[in-house]
Amino acid sequence: MSFLKASNFKLAVYLMTLLLIACGTQKGTVTKKSIKKSQELIGIEFSKQKIDTLQEYLQRNKKGYDSLRKYPVADEVFPAILFDPIPRGFQIPSSKDTILTWTVTDTVQMPENMSELAFFAIPKLASLIKNKKITCLGLTQFYLDRLKKYSPKLECTITLTEDLALDRARQLDNELAEGHYRGILHGIPYGVKDLMAVEGYPTTWGSEPYKTQRIEETATVVKHLDEAGGILVAKLVSGALARGDVWFGGKTRNPWDTSKGAGGSSAGSGSATSAGLVPFALGTETLGSITSPSSKNGITGLRPTYGQVSRHGVMSLSWSMDKVGPMCRNAEDCAIVFSIIQGKDEKDKTTTSIPFSFNPKMDVKTLKVAYLKDDIEKDTTKGKANLLKALTTFKKMGIEPMPVHLPTDVPYDGFDIILRSESGAFFDELVRSGEVDIMVEQHKRSRANSLRQSRFIPAVEYLQANRHRQILIEKMHQIMKDYDVLISPSFGNKQLVITNLTGHPVIAIPTGLDDEKLPTSLTLVGNLYDEGKILLLAKHFQEVTDYDELHPEGYD
Repeated sequence: MSFLKASNFKLAVYLMTLLLIACGTQKGTVTKKSIKKSQELIGIEFSKQKIDTLQEYLQRNKKGYDSLRKYPVADEVFPAILFDPIPRGFQIPSSKDTILTWTVTDTVQMPENMSELAFFAIPKLASLIKNKKITCLGLTQFYLDRLKKYSPKLECTITLTEDLALDRARQLDNELAEGHYRGILHGIPYGVKDLMAVEGYPTTWGSEPYKTQRIEETATVVKHLDEAGGILVAKLVSGALARGDVWFGGKTRNPWDTSKGAGGSSAGSGSATSAGLVPFALGTETLGSITSPSSKNGITGLRPTYGQVSRHGVMSLSWSMDKVGPMCRNAEDCAIVFSIIQGKDEKDKTTTSIPFSFNPKMDVKTLKVAYLKDDIEKDTTKGKANLLKALTTFKKMGIEPMPVHLPTDVPYDGFDIILRSESGAFFDELVRSGEVDIMVEQHKRSRANSLRQSRFIPAVEYLQANRHRQILIEKMHQIMKDYDVLISPSFGNKQLVITNLTGHPVIAIPTGLDDEKLPTSLTLVGNLYDEGKILLLAKHFQEVTDYDELHPEGYD
C-alpha cells in the first residue's frame, strides 16, 4: 500500500514547542527569544526566570519530535486515543426490526424514453435487472455514457472506472443467467467520492499533490457494495483534501444552476447523483460534506452515526469526526445502501457491531418528534418558507413535534480546534515537505492554510476542546433522550456543528425549490445508532410529497 508517511499520534505536533520553533530558532536550537515571542500566540506569559528554566526542557521536547519523525507510520494507523460518542446512561437501541432483505417487484416496465432511467430509484432499477428487462451491461453503459456526456459540464468526475465496470457488469449478467441473484444492488451502478481507495485506480483526494497517487487496496465500503452486486462506474470529485467544491481540475457545478458550486466536499457525489449520472454515490462528512451537497443539489443524504460505517481505505481528515454515508434519490435508497455498508470492520477500530434497525411499515405517528422552534423562526435562508410548509405536512401526517432548544452555554468557537488539529497531524508530512504550497487554493480560508495554522495549536487546547466536547455530548443526550427525531433547518444554526461533534446521525431531505428555482431542504436528527427512525420519517414524508422526484432540467 503506497501510503503517505506520517508520524503516529502526532499530538506532539501541537505542543507549544513547535510554536517556539516556528517563531525563531538557531540551527534547531530553542532560544529564550523564541520562547518569549511564542507566548503571544498562545495567550500566556511567563517571567524571565521561568523562561530560563523552560529552555532546556523545550529543547529536549524538540529532540523528541525529531525522533518521532524518523519512524514512518502508514495512513491507516489511528491515534491510540479513540473517540467514544456514547453519553452516560445511554441505551443501545433494540435491533428487533432489523431488515435483512429487500423486496424486488416484477411490475416495473422500461420507459419509452431511456433517459428517464437516469432518475429511477434503486428498487425500480433492481426490478428491471432482476426481471431481465435490461442487462447489467446495458444499464452500466447507459450511466457511463451519461458520465462522459455531462461530467465536463459539471466537473464532477475525476476518474471513470470503465474497464472495471464493464467487466463487472458482464460477470453479473452471467451470474443472473445462471440463477444467482445477489440482491437489490445486483447490477446497480454507483460512484464514490475520490477519498476512497480502489485498487488499480488513482485515489487523488481531489488535491494537486496527490493527483497521481495510487493506493493498491480497496476501501471496505467499496468491497461491501461490490459483494452486494453494485458496479462502481466513477470516482467522483472531492474538494481538495475534503474541503469545499474546488479540486485540482476545477470547481464542481450544481446541475440546477451551473454558475454555482455544488457545495461541500462530497460535491461530485451530490452533483452526479442529482443530474442522474449515477443512481447513488458515497460521500464523507466531517463538518457538513454529505448534508451540504445533498441539500444544495436536491437529493437525500444520510450521515450515519460515528462508527457505524468503516473508514478503512478512506482518507482521514479528522479521526474523531469523519463519517461515510450514502447520497441517493430518496430515503429508501439511503436505507438500502446503508444496510449494506454499515457494520463492524476489524480494519477500523472505531466501528461497531450494532445492527441497523429499520421497519418501513412502522406507524410514524408513534414516533416522538421534536423541532428546533427558535432556529426555525430565526431562519433567514431562502428555504424558510418550504421548511414551514414541511412542518405543516408533518402535522398532517399525524405528528405533533414538540419545541426544544439547542445548548447555548457551550464554547462553540473553540471546537474547530479539534478538526484542525487532527487534520494537521494526518497531513504533517505534506506541510513539512512544502508540497502543501502546490495546492490550487492558497487563500486565507483554504485547506492549505488551515493545515499550516494547525501547527500553532497547543496540545493542551486540543485536549481542553475535547473535554468541552464531552460536556456537549451529555447536553445533547439530555435533549435527544426523550425523542426519536429532531427536525432542524439544514443551514444557519448550530445543529450541524453539534451533531458532527457528538456523532448523531442525520438525514437531509429536499423540501422543494426556492424563488430562484434552487433546491431547499430540512434535516432530521436521530439518536445514536438509530438511523432507522429518521429514515422512517423521511421515507413517509417523501411518500406524501414529490420533492425527492424533482430533478434539474437539461439532463434528459
